Amino acid sequence: MSDEALLICFANGDTSVAGELTQRLGPRVLGVAMRVLGNRAEAEDVTQEAMIRLWKIAPDWRQGEAQVSTWLYRVTMNLCIDVKRRARGGHLDLDAVPEPADPAASAAESLQNRARSDALQAALMTLPERQRQAVVLRHIEELTNPEIAGIMEIGVEAVESLTARGKRALAVALSGRREELGYQDD
Repeated sequence: MSDEALLICFANGDTSVAGELTQRLGPRVLGVAMRVLGNRAEAEDVTQEAMIRLWKIAPDWRQGEAQVSTWLYRVTMNLCIDVKRRARGGHLDLDAVPEPADPAASAAESLQNRARSDALQAALMTLPERQRQAVVLRHIEELTNPEIAGIMEIGVEAVESLTARGKRALAVALSGRREELGYQDD
């Protein structure tokens, strides 16, 4: 069943579909929030609030107007913006962002992957807020530019500009660390 069909079933009283929709959408929402906020506890709070808002909107959902995931990403981004506004000047603990578990990776690969992830997260956190949001949605969550434009409530050209500037800034921030992070030119 599609996300929209599951949401409609939930709105019609079938609460058994809530778990399936949460399993589908929750991890991606959490991933976006973690990348934007850089703090797992805050990202979990944002994810929980976004899912609660999805359940509350279910009875009023208008079919065909938006994808459920697009609507949920927009809510997530707005919640992340709210958290950032409240915490202006606050400290973000990048060490609290765990590396996703990879049972097949060796210890050395795990350390290398962790270093790469930490470097990317640190570089992402240096970007201006809107650039970071656009880069995370486009290159980490792999959404299309029109989807991102809808989520961020800006034009497609603005999305393209934000992602291009963000990618250039990330390349500059990470360029001196290629060898340290285990990247070699072939």
